Amino acid sequence: MKKITAHIGAAHYKTEIRSATNTIISDEPESVGGTDLGFAPDELLASSLAACTCITLRMYADRKEWALHDVIVEITFEKNTEENKTNIIRSIQLFGDLDNEQKTTLLNIADKCPMHKLLSNPITIVTDLK
Repeated sequence: MKKITAHIGAAHYKTEIRSATNTIISDEPESVGGTDLGFAPDELLASSLAACTCITLRMYADRKEWALHDVIVEITFEKNTEENKTNIIRSIQLFGDLDNEQKTTLLNIADKCPMHKLLSNPITIVTDLK
């Protein structure tokens, strides 16, 4: 099981996030009282999906020895507060000497990235107080 630890002190709303080997900062924009020192939490979620998609496509194309030179993934959110639903829109650009069949295959492979699978299936969050 992977473990991530987040810590916030008295600063509004700078949060240090640590894994076993890395540290990043999350914050809120100045417009909501933060200091905009890092990605907002929803940006971190979108970043996870974008990065995972890029990595998955790179791994697949490398394994197939396809001429994929660059991948750009853009994630946007549409929040519907009335239905309590969020739509995540993922736009993928593929650059390289790829035919239409390879592009279609890569588009299907994008749905197999671990973050896509995680976000597409039911999620249970168990919270305890230590």
